[in-house]
Amino acid sequence: MYPNALMTQVARSNPFSAPGFTLQKVEEPSQSLTADHGPRTRTLAAAAVADSDVSCEFGSKKYYALCGFGGILSCGITHTAVVPLDLVKCRLQVDPDKYKSIFKGFSITIKEDGMRGLAKGWAPTFIGYSMQGLCKFGFYEVFKITYSDMIGEVSTVLVVEMYIEQEDKVNNTETSHSRSAPLLLLYSFYKGVVPLWMRQIPYTMMKFACFERTVELLYKHVVPKPRAECSKGEQLVVTFVAGYIAGVFCAIVSHPADSVVSVLNKESGSTAIGVLKKLGPKGVWKGLVARIIMIGTLTALQWFIYDSVKVYFCLPRPPPPEMPESLKKKLGITE
Repeated sequence: MYPNALMTQVARSNPFSAPGFTLQKVEEPSQSLTADHGPRTRTLAAAAVADSDVSCEFGSKKYYALCGFGGILSCGITHTAVVPLDLVKCRLQVDPDKYKSIFKGFSITIKEDGMRGLAKGWAPTFIGYSMQGLCKFGFYEVFKITYSDMIGEVSTVLVVEMYIEQEDKVNNTETSHSRSAPLLLLYSFYKGVVPLWMRQIPYTMMKFACFERTVELLYKHVVPKPRAECSKGEQLVVTFVAGYIAGVFCAIVSHPADSVVSVLNKESGSTAIGVLKKLGPKGVWKGLVARIIMIGTLTALQWFIYDSVKVYFCLPRPPPPEMPESLKKKLGITE
């Protein structure tokens, strides 16, 4: 099979393409309602989401706007709520001799700064992460639909390669401009951007990919009935559990880079390579337990709030994607 033909076939069978909403008519036995009207046949909608239950079309501008609003609420509220834990976690990473454990960190912070000290930095956290949620969840919906419809899963690899190449160009640009005094001042504000990317990119990839896969597995192996038969409350419970599981993996894959970013923000003149050498293989994992608790809870609540916004505004909520049997056979993973 030629490469172009293969890519076309895979794109058509892409398990992440946007599913459509279809209604099946189920005829029930005729039942005489009144003597005047005679027998009447009632029609039931046997689908996960009926047209009358949704407020907008899947993939419409209104859909994207409300998803972005859900992202603002989910990230802004949750990150602000865990500011105290994040504060203690960062202090564990940058000064482990003083803050030896989570509980020690809380007690020292309260003793030195009072209870208000635990809320230090809540305002920029709320504003920054609200904007992040708008972009993260909003573009997640846009790209999930657009890419799956346009290029399929094989060509998505090219997008990743292009992103990595662009990142290399940015790094080279930063190095060549670092000799200029004005740009050096500007660069000082972004000295941690590369480690930040190293934290956020795998974190975000795991957040969405692991969540989607976990939801699929929960409905397949844990939930005793199909998703279409679950109430909205039951579906939100599955969302919360899948979000927490995804959050644990998010914390693990992104923690070393998070440790580097924390030290870079504290020590002026330091570099990512220098911080890595200083921390060592063991030091980069300092504070992992606190971060697993924080990110696990954070991610679970974010998905729960985001899905709750979809439920509240009656947005289309397609079932989790499932790999077609034809693609399973090609990959040799048929059961």
